[in-house]
Amino acid sequence: MKAKRLQESVAHYADQIEAEMQKIGLWQTEPLRPEQLEFTQAFAMDTMTFAQWLQFIFLVRVREAVASNEFPSGSSVGAQAVREFDGDPDADRLITLLSEFGALFESENEL
Repeated sequence: MKAKRLQESVAHYADQIEAEMQKIGLWQTEPLRPEQLEFTQAFAMDTMTFAQWLQFIFLVRVREAVASNEFPSGSSVGAQAVREFDGDPDADRLITLLSEFGALFESENEL
């Protein structure tokens, strides 16, 4: 996938993920407490929920990556979404979006 196309796809998924989180009630209006940003575990599991991590860490970093056009070589956010939201029918679309987001980088690495 060409760099510009990847940049556009990533930005599009970020917007869709945010919209879906808002739609299903996972978007938080109040900011995190400062101590919640002092996480040490993957997906900040030691200081916040996965939905909070998506909103306050993941989407912020994704948009920073879009702005700089510098992307990671892979993403395990889709697999984590399956683990976190398994059994929640309201989150099915969000899981799909996050899995498709991760697949953007898998296909990029196959070239």
